[in-house]
This record gives sequence, C-alpha cells and structure tokens, in this order.
Amino acid sequence: MLDSLSLDNKVVLITGGGTGLGLAMVRTLARAGANLVIAGRRQGPIDDAANEVIALGRDALAVSTDVSDSTQVDRLVTATLERFGQIDVLINNAALVSTNVPKPIWDISDQEWQGAMDVNLNGAFFCSRAVAKPMADRGKGKIINVASGFGLRGGRDIYMYCCSKGAIIQLTRVLSFSLARYGITANTIAPGFIPTLSTDSEFRDSLPASGDFLPIGKLGQPEDLGPVAVFLASNASDYMTGEVMIVDGGGLAGGIAPTGHAPVSLLGL
Repeated sequence: MLDSLSLDNKVVLITGGGTGLGLAMVRTLARAGANLVIAGRRQGPIDDAANEVIALGRDALAVSTDVSDSTQVDRLVTATLERFGQIDVLINNAALVSTNVPKPIWDISDQEWQGAMDVNLNGAFFCSRAVAKPMADRGKGKIINVASGFGLRGGRDIYMYCCSKGAIIQLTRVLSFSLARYGITANTIAPGFIPTLSTDSEFRDSLPASGDFLPIGKLGQPEDLGPVAVFLASNASDYMTGEVMIVDGGGLAGGIAPTGHAPVSLLGL
C-alpha cells in the first residue's frame, strides 16, 4: 500500500513554490521521491527551495515565472520538458495573498480586481492549459489546484480572493470532467487559514489569534499540506478526480465564518 504513495521518478511542477505553503509542499514532495520544478516570481526563494530538494538527493529546477503572463508560463513548461522530458504533476499554488485584505466594494479598483484574477485564476488556467497536451500525449497526469475555504463560503469584504478561489474550484471540476478521457485527473486542496509570512497583513488581524474556535483546537501549519499534496500527486489517488480536499481543522464543518465576530463561548464548554 505504501508503494502507491511513492513519488520516485515523478516530475512535479509547482508554482509559488519558494515560500509558505508551496515551500512546505516542495519539501514533502521531495522526501517522497519527486523531482521538482519550482516556479515563482522571485528567483532567490525558488533557488533556495531547489537547493533544499537537491540536498535531499532529488533533482530540481528553479524557473522565475509570473503565472499571469501566459508567455512566461509556456516558457516554464518548455524548460521543464527540456530538462526532464515529462510532467507528471502540476500544482497550481501561486496566488496573491494580499487580496485577502477586506475592502469595501466601492473602493476596489479595476486594476486590483483584474490583478487578483490574473494571478489567482488566469495563472492556474494558463498552467493547466500548457501542461494538458503533454500529459494527454502520455496518457496520464495530475493537476492539483490550491484554493481556499474562502472558495466555499463568503468572507466579509474579501471580494477578489473569495471569487478567484471559488473559480479555482470550478476550474478543477471542468478540468476533471474534460481531461479524464486522456488519463488526467484534477483535484483541489482547500486549506483553512494557515499563518505564513505572506499572510502577515491586516487580514490576519481579522481572524482569531489562535485556533481555539476551531473544532480541532489549533491553527494549521504549512507542513499540514505536504502529505495531502503527496497523496494527490501519487498513484494512491488515481481513482479520484474533481474533488475538493478541505484541510481546515474542521472550520467549515463547524460552521466557522469570518464575520469579524468571535463566538460567545469556546467549543466544548
């Protein structure tokens, strides 16, 4: 059974892999045996991530990429194929976390709205489009999109992030339905709020300082996503497509909503 979770000789392309949740997934995927192509806008963090992968005995390639630019995405996929000859798994993780910041709808500019959609949604579409044909030609492949619990519920004044992450879930469904006949699966990871350096913003102030109000009793850590990514990237998930894996400490199940108001009593009291 454990053999089906091995990623030996698999090539995983991940966007936003130099920091935060992406870096945590990179580390776990490498430990599971994968070779990594790590994309991100800043060269420094993805170079550091690639060096960690190499130190673990796997191969890695860091390619500076702005996923909102389809030309750069096509270049990224070409570089991956030239280096490794195949792409087994695509993880669309890149996102503008800054769009989490609550803002009244009348204060949102065209540029802010479009910028969020360009990265959070268009980037995932461009990457999926670029890898789909090479995967179809091989008769197999996996696409993993990283959404959010905010893609499944509303957040007060968080228009761009909620809408783009909801669209990511729908993109996954269309990919899964359309590409299954080519041997390609598509699934979504929907994390709850997991603190990282990139989420250190005023949005953070609108959430509880601890996980006391979550059913599981604590906030998540970036490392919590790694094993989920390994499962979805591995042969163990071959019969699974079009699904959303929620990793949020039971927040959605418990009805926790980001209203800006805390419950009057702790869970379990």
